[in-house]
Amino acid sequence: MSPISRRHVLAGAAAVPLTSLLAQNLTAPTAAANPPALVPEVAVPDVKLTWLEGRPGAAATSTWGTPWAKGTVPASQTFQLSAPDGSPVPLQSWPLAYWPDGTLKWSAHAVAPDTPADSYTLAAGTPAAPATAVTVTDRKNYVDVDTGVIKVRVRKSGRELIGQIWRGDVEIARKGVLVALRQDRIVEDEEKAPSRERFESDIRAVTVEQSGPVRAVVRIEGRHGRSWLPFTVRLYFYAGAESVRMAHTFVYDRDGSKDYIAGLGVRFKVPMRDAAYDRHVRFVGDGHGMLSEAVKGITGQRRDPGATVRAAQIAGTKLPDPATWDQRVTTRLQYIPEWGDYTLSQLSSEGFTVRKRTGKGYGWVAVDQGSRASGLGYVGGVSGGFAFGLRDFWQRHPTQLDIRGAASDEAEVTVWLWSPEAGVMDTRFYHDGMGQDTYPEQLEGLNITYEDYEPGFGTPYGIARTSEITLWALGATPPAARLGAMADQVRTPPQLINPVDHLVAAKVFGGLFSPVDRGHPVKAVIEDHLDFLFGFYQKQVEQRHWYGFWDYGDIMHTFDEDRLVWRYDVGGYAWDNSELSPDLWLWYAFLRSGRADIYRFAEAMTRHTGEVDVYHLGQWAGLGTRHGVQHWADSAKQQRISTAVYRRIYYFLTADERTGDLLTELVDSDRTFLVLDPIRKIRTEPYTPDPHALSIGLGTDWSGLAAAWLAEWERRGPKAEVARAKLVGTMETIGAMPNGFVTGSGLYDLDTGRFAPVTAKTVSVSHLSAMFGLVEVCAEVIDLIDMPAFEAAWLQYCRLFNGTRAEQTAECGAHFGNLILRQGHARLTAYAAVRLNRADLATRAWSEFYTGDGYGPALPWTSQHVTSTLNPTDAATWVSTNTTALYGLAAIQNLALVGDRITAP
Repeated sequence: MSPISRRHVLAGAAAVPLTSLLAQNLTAPTAAANPPALVPEVAVPDVKLTWLEGRPGAAATSTWGTPWAKGTVPASQTFQLSAPDGSPVPLQSWPLAYWPDGTLKWSAHAVAPDTPADSYTLAAGTPAAPATAVTVTDRKNYVDVDTGVIKVRVRKSGRELIGQIWRGDVEIARKGVLVALRQDRIVEDEEKAPSRERFESDIRAVTVEQSGPVRAVVRIEGRHGRSWLPFTVRLYFYAGAESVRMAHTFVYDRDGSKDYIAGLGVRFKVPMRDAAYDRHVRFVGDGHGMLSEAVKGITGQRRDPGATVRAAQIAGTKLPDPATWDQRVTTRLQYIPEWGDYTLSQLSSEGFTVRKRTGKGYGWVAVDQGSRASGLGYVGGVSGGFAFGLRDFWQRHPTQLDIRGAASDEAEVTVWLWSPEAGVMDTRFYHDGMGQDTYPEQLEGLNITYEDYEPGFGTPYGIARTSEITLWALGATPPAARLGAMADQVRTPPQLINPVDHLVAAKVFGGLFSPVDRGHPVKAVIEDHLDFLFGFYQKQVEQRHWYGFWDYGDIMHTFDEDRLVWRYDVGGYAWDNSELSPDLWLWYAFLRSGRADIYRFAEAMTRHTGEVDVYHLGQWAGLGTRHGVQHWADSAKQQRISTAVYRRIYYFLTADERTGDLLTELVDSDRTFLVLDPIRKIRTEPYTPDPHALSIGLGTDWSGLAAAWLAEWERRGPKAEVARAKLVGTMETIGAMPNGFVTGSGLYDLDTGRFAPVTAKTVSVSHLSAMFGLVEVCAEVIDLIDMPAFEAAWLQYCRLFNGTRAEQTAECGAHFGNLILRQGHARLTAYAAVRLNRADLATRAWSEFYTGDGYGPALPWTSQHVTSTLNPTDAATWVSTNTTALYGLAAIQNLALVGDRITAP
């Protein structure tokens, strides 16, 4: 089966409603929509997998995706996994995406080894079954999941997400609920503090998404209370595991001017069965530093119970019979305080505090302070206990871990995603508008602060955040070394990855990357420059403290050469919000290097930009917000920020369900153009959105839509055929335009999924059009769909953007005007050089890379240490994030496309 061509689309479909087109598709044989996978002519290659940060030091679970070259792996292929010694490893596999010919494009896999190996080999074959499979029992009122070590009851209604967690016959935790504190106003100056109201989870739907044998996933949806903060929680279970992973997503459904979040957390009750001196509290701080205490401490007392007794309590093991102690202690045990309440609060990235008290109504005693806690805590005793860990604990401050009532029959644990001690979450807009009431005034404001302000647009309504929590049901208080290993896995969850060579050979993501190669002296210099830029931003995150609940994962846009700080308070120069695709720079940098530090940086950015910078509810659902002082402040709500192209790489590498949700949300985002005109402030003629003639840009707009349609089609989602028809229809009608992409925009029909015919040669070119994923999307769809007219239109744009005015005029009837970002567009020239087999374009691509308006070889390529700022930092006044992202992508893609024709500067 060849790739889809124009014959798959009805002739003259511009006048045919999309629903009619789909009806004909659906009545055709199944093979027309989803052709059968061919039997590969070559054997399925073996893939050697390794751990991202090296072999974990304890039992580990991991889920990942592996790509396959077009036409090599049947859709029905099964897989096996083996350790280096050839022993089989239990494996669960499922498809993630397909090539147009029906063969497998991405497969997902899950493992849960007790003793992880250094590496594994994935191959075609029959998977080994786990010794004890994870099982799911779906009842009317609850779902029971059994890993073989623990059993978890998930409620289908009410407020308790998790009713009970058992280990064997012992109940370890119960009554797991979500907690949100609401405050109606923010305290100003010395006003009396307003009251707070507590809400708990209200479950609306429970779905079993996977049911084993290695991995099970249960999705829970609901709200906090009945009318606030919609949430989606996924619970992940693995065969043989004693833990459950929770992915908690909430959507902020207020406008930022009322109903403030004063606390947000997950709460459990923990039965306490052991004697007070056999109950333990643990917090892991920096590294493996640890608070290790008993509820009733018998060490350090005036009377000594005996060395054996003291050693047992320090180790967390059961104490000898009190009858064997020094009776001067035994007879006075009732006078030793029982410390039932503990709190670890991390209110900034630079410090946490720990305190304790005997109980409610009594004074707190300071325990200690530290810098950056791991986010792992434990409460329990020698007969069993409950451990809990929050990922990115200090990075996403303010966070907190609470233990209450550990001296009673039932302790209470709360993992606070937003600490109630931090004050309310202030999501108000940061200024009063400064008189920018009309479009002309707003454009003037844009000309000074680079902020595109508009009243009512700086709202957080509809933004989201996902947090990851791990819960352990343990048979006894774990030793310090094990708690340290658990803390490491909270900080950095184990992740299996594919080798770079396999990623390159599979030709996924447009084939626009190649392995790092320092074999040529000029290439080595470029690699040094790429390393410098990533290392510089890595340092900036730490030195400038780009941390916090809403901020972590983003980077700043532009540097202030005078203050020697980033322009965090200057309009559109502050948070970057994916401007000019730093997300893609980082992911392509990982794909070609396999570097763990780049992966984690890109992962944090994807988690942030996909959730915080994009609306998931309300009239702007499916749109993202342009760069600004607050992530939601700017009035430019556009496809270029929400685009699926920034999420797809992480999704396919990890099979992460939440990221899959983000892709699904965008499938119908073409309808957002009915709600908001992206260029409303600069139109010279009246414009009313018409569902049959929506003005959509062929650059930043279409690339976002096309990326979402591509993701839905290749994943065979519920709207896959609609998505395919829209993708193919818009490609055909772009290819039919006399000037193709140079036309700039088209009138799009929501019903037909096509652009209206264009007869005149129109020239409207923006330097931004191709810089938000259009390059990457076009490379992929051209590889997937046989459509010569579309490819010709894209190659024309690639050739001419950096071409001469004479060349532009000769082909298009007019030149493109004064353009910038020529270095970033060098990769378009390189792409055209390969597709057209033109050596002159390859030479031109390298010339544009060296002499374009970006980073040149003569720059210092160093930073300077600065001590005059609030904290000592490194500064490179010549660095800007726009240029960094484009330099990185141009370097990576030029090396991949025309690296064999590299020239010296």
